[in-house]
Amino acid sequence: MKDFFRKNMKNISPYLFIAPFFMLFIVFFLYPIFYSLVLSFSKWTSGGLEFVGIQNYLYLLTDPVFWKSLVNTGQILVIQVPIMLLLACIVAVLINSKHTKYKALFRLGFFVPVIIDLVTYSLVFSLMFNERYGIINQFLTSIGIEGIPWFSNGIWAKVMIAIAMTWRWTGYNSIIILSGLQSIPGTIYEAATIDGANKIDTFFKITIPMLKPVLLFCMILSTIGTLQLFTEPYMLTKGGPNNETLTAIYYIYDRAFGSFKFGLASAGAYIVTTIIGILSYIQLKVSDGGEI
Repeated sequence: MKDFFRKNMKNISPYLFIAPFFMLFIVFFLYPIFYSLVLSFSKWTSGGLEFVGIQNYLYLLTDPVFWKSLVNTGQILVIQVPIMLLLACIVAVLINSKHTKYKALFRLGFFVPVIIDLVTYSLVFSLMFNERYGIINQFLTSIGIEGIPWFSNGIWAKVMIAIAMTWRWTGYNSIIILSGLQSIPGTIYEAATIDGANKIDTFFKITIPMLKPVLLFCMILSTIGTLQLFTEPYMLTKGGPNNETLTAIYYIYDRAFGSFKFGLASAGAYIVTTIIGILSYIQLKVSDGGEI
C-alpha cells in the first residue's frame, strides 16, 4: 500500500506543484473573461443579470459618442506612435554610437519616465500646460507668441496628450530598439562606410531594415497601449473639451463606473479587443511578420 501511494505521489507531484498557478489563472483570468462575455449580452440590475442578446452591441455601434471616442483614440494613435518610434530610433542610435560616453547614464535617464507613476506625471503635465500659469505658455508669451489653449481647444488637447505619452514611452521603446541595434553586426556598417555611405544612408538603408522585427514588436505594443489609453485623458482633460479627448477606454470606464451600465462596458471592451486584434493582424501581414 505504501509503495502504491509513493508511486502515485511521484506521478502526480509535478501537477501538484503547478496547480496553484492554474487555480489563480482560472480565478483571476479565465473567470473574469467568461463573466464579462456573459455580461456583455446582459443588463446588470440589482436583482441580477437580465439577458438582452446583442442589444448592448447594437447600442454601442449606433452611439455617436462611442464612435467619437474611437475616432479620438485613432487620431492620437496616428499622431503619437510614429513620432515616438522615430524618436526612439534616433535616441537608440545615439546611445549605441561608439562616440557616446556614459551610455549607462543615458539609458537610465531615458528610461526614468517609465518608472514614474502615471498619475504623478499626468499631474505635472497638467501644471506645465496650464493655460494661464503653466510654464509652457509663460515661455511662449515671453518670446512674443500667444499662449496655446491646451485645454479649451480639442486639437491642442490631443497634441498635449500625445506629447505627454511621447515623453513617457520614448525611452522605453528606445531601450528595446537599442537591444536590437546591438545585435546588428558591426561589419555591415564597416562595409557600407567603405562603399561611401554616410550616416543618413546607413540609418535608413541598414539600421531601419535590420530593426524590422524589433520595430514591429514596438509598434504592436504601442498600438495596444494607445488603444487602451485612459490615465492621461482622465487626469489632464477629463475627456474634454466637448468629448474631444474622450478615448474608448475612458468611455467604457464612464459607462461602467459612472452610469453603472456594466453590460454596455463589457460589450465595449470586447469591441475594443476585437479592434486591437484586427490592427495587430494587419501590422503583422503588412510587415510580413517582421521578417527582414
